[in-house]
Amino acid sequence: MAEEFIMLIVEPDWDPSTITEAQWADMMQQHGAFTQAVADAGAQILGGDALQPPSSAVRITPARNGSAAVFTDGPFADTKEVVTGFYKIGAKDAAQARELAALCPTAGTIDLYPVMDTSAA
Repeated sequence: MAEEFIMLIVEPDWDPSTITEAQWADMMQQHGAFTQAVADAGAQILGGDALQPPSSAVRITPARNGSAAVFTDGPFADTKEVVTGFYKIGAKDAAQARELAALCPTAGTIDLYPVMDTSAA
């Protein structure tokens, strides 16, 4: 059974409204090549997507101890880098997941997290 991992694509800034059609087509080609590399390695992409810019995000502090939930519209002043997209992949092990994550196109970094198996809980 494959292990699951979340790959967070973290970049210094993200404003899709500034990207030209040619740049978008190039990015889609690069992500298509990444998708093919994952399949060629015998792993699989289980999900993923690009995210809207930080100006469309909302930070939520859930209600606790009798206080109401707090909703803060983005962008967030304390954020220097943003998650611009993600993939959920199934890989044979952490080593393969690391190798595949290193192939993901980005101008920033990839944060790789193993997904916790909660099926027995």
